[in-house]
Amino acid sequence: MGQVESRLKDMGLTVPEVVPPVAAYVPAVVDGARVYTSGQLPMIDGAMPYTGKVGEGEGMVSPEQAKELARYCALNAIAALKSVVGDLDKIERIVKVVGFVAADPSFTAVPGVINGASELLGAAFGDKGVHARSAVGVAVLPLNASVEVELIAALADD
Repeated sequence: MGQVESRLKDMGLTVPEVVPPVAAYVPAVVDGARVYTSGQLPMIDGAMPYTGKVGEGEGMVSPEQAKELARYCALNAIAALKSVVGDLDKIERIVKVVGFVAADPSFTAVPGVINGASELLGAAFGDKGVHARSAVGVAVLPLNASVEVELIAALADD
């Protein structure tokens, strides 16, 4: 077990199986020294624990729940990385994270939700997990997901 998976294990997490695509794409692609993941939804054992808009109030996914969902998205992105590189320790750096939040129009704390993904990547990859990021509020996401995360990673030279 490499360093990244060992850090995840210390957090009580394991890299899950790659979430099967729900349309015409693959979970991740290697292009030269970069790995691009497709957008990853917060699937856990084939289901999302919460769906719908993020915001305050009845019927909404709370910001705290959404932050946890972003963490699951990041874990699924790590699984997508592993599916194409094998050993996660081959990742030299998480370069960029893009997070989407299906936000109620009054909800403006989108960056705080995506911190769930950023914090997990930092904990798993250490200094190599520090990244550039965009956090975007959107009207709707696939399968009524509350959060979606994609990332770009750099591979270490062999």
